[in-house]
Amino acid sequence: MLEKIRKYNFWDGNVIDLGFIRKNYTDKIHNAVGNKLVKVLVGQRRAGKSYVLRQLAHRLMEEGVPSNNIFYLNKEYLEFGDVLTVDDLQRLYLDYRQELQPVGKVFLFLDEIQLVEGWERFVNAHSQDFIEPAELFISGSNSDMLSGELATMLSGRYVEFEILPYSFDEYTKLHNIEQNRENYIKFLQEGMLPELFNLQTEEMRRHYVSSVKDTVMLRDIVRRYNVKDTQLLEDIFRYLVNNAARLVSVSNIVNYFKSQGKKTNYETVSAYVSYLHKAFLLHKAERYHISGKELLNGNCKYYSNDLAYYNYLYRGFAYGYGNLLENSVYLELHRNGWQVYVGVQGQAEVDFVALRGEQKIYLQVCWQMSSSETAEREYSPLLAINDQYRKYIVSLDEIRLPNNEGVEHIYPWELKNIIY
Repeated sequence: MLEKIRKYNFWDGNVIDLGFIRKNYTDKIHNAVGNKLVKVLVGQRRAGKSYVLRQLAHRLMEEGVPSNNIFYLNKEYLEFGDVLTVDDLQRLYLDYRQELQPVGKVFLFLDEIQLVEGWERFVNAHSQDFIEPAELFISGSNSDMLSGELATMLSGRYVEFEILPYSFDEYTKLHNIEQNRENYIKFLQEGMLPELFNLQTEEMRRHYVSSVKDTVMLRDIVRRYNVKDTQLLEDIFRYLVNNAARLVSVSNIVNYFKSQGKKTNYETVSAYVSYLHKAFLLHKAERYHISGKELLNGNCKYYSNDLAYYNYLYRGFAYGYGNLLENSVYLELHRNGWQVYVGVQGQAEVDFVALRGEQKIYLQVCWQMSSSETAEREYSPLLAINDQYRKYIVSLDEIRLPNNEGVEHIYPWELKNIIY
């Protein structure tokens, strides 16, 4: 086994493909290095977690960690197919220590670790071992991986990082292009899963996005939760992708499918929506009462984890560029650690109330304010908020609009100057 996996490790001077360096993530995670906390990377399959893990390992080597002190395992590779249980993993780890004789702390990078039965015991034992110290970096494709035994065992001794597909900032650096209106519109019309940029034709990209969606649904939802009606699961995903940036409820979805002659019920739809969320295909924004500073039950908004699902698979007639823009702004806020809600102020709605620690910002998202009526509609909910937190209109107008009683107009690519 050890010989079979050598090619995936940096031992013996192996050169490993690192891909496009995602510095925003590697900087954040690297800042957490040097303690017993388990670094947990979560996110949708194919969003780039494996590359980020390898980039972190390589960065440690550049800082002086010997290659023999780094152990990388990706459970999705066939060579690791015999590692089925925690005992298999422990035997492999002991073989590694005996063969490579690492001196000092070992850095373990365990990719898609949830596929190893009983993996929690291994992580807990070795992250707290003070005789043969090890620092662990693990990844998984379902948010449930931290809701069970590991969370109980570690009881706060871990830090979580969610990895999303490429941002606009990464997109422009990857293509070496300017950050401007024209390129942002192109960005909205594509998908940001890293592998898409190695595919040359529209048809190849469509097939790839479809295969990613199918894989996530099969491995992270259908098998995990024993889903019976796989067609309903996909239909719900299609419905929510096409209704991104619109307030919906489980009852809305049930009634829609009943109107289409498809039998279902509240409990099933609620469960399936939850599974899509846990597999990181969708993100949820609940309603937030701005004056009362509390969450409201009922309707909420869902946003797609990648615009590729709409652009390549589920184009709906009621969906427009404004929906794509709002989805993209949501992802940018979420990517940078903000908790994002839909603001409610009387009868008015504010697209986003974003919170991070003591920080709070309000944002309205609009494709273009092409008329005075549109401008009034977008500005008025923000102007009605009686506090001193920052307020922004995010749009793709060709001309920048002046500050309006403290409400600032910005372009979507300028968000990074505000929220990083």
